[in-house]
Amino acid sequence: MEITEEIVDHIAHLSRLQFEGDDKVAIKNDLSRIINFMAKLEEVNTDNVEPLIFMSEEINVLREDVAVVSVTQTEALKNGPKTDSDYFRIPKVLDK
Repeated sequence: MEITEEIVDHIAHLSRLQFEGDDKVAIKNDLSRIINFMAKLEEVNTDNVEPLIFMSEEINVLREDVAVVSVTQTEALKNGPKTDSDYFRIPKVLDK
């Protein structure tokens, strides 16, 4: 399949992109290389090859999800420069 300027323009329109000059030539060359690579893959004999479902035979071993209190609220508030009972105090960010 030959990639023409019309195909490049059509793909650019569908993807809401705009190519001009050297960029259009570069995209045309890249698309041609992609098409040629796919044609090369079609030549490979895959008759006796089973479909690959997983990349490896490994199984995920996940730990139990257990909630643990690592820092109490009081300890966390000690790290702030200014606190107000149960909250951090910060400078006003938005002006009215």
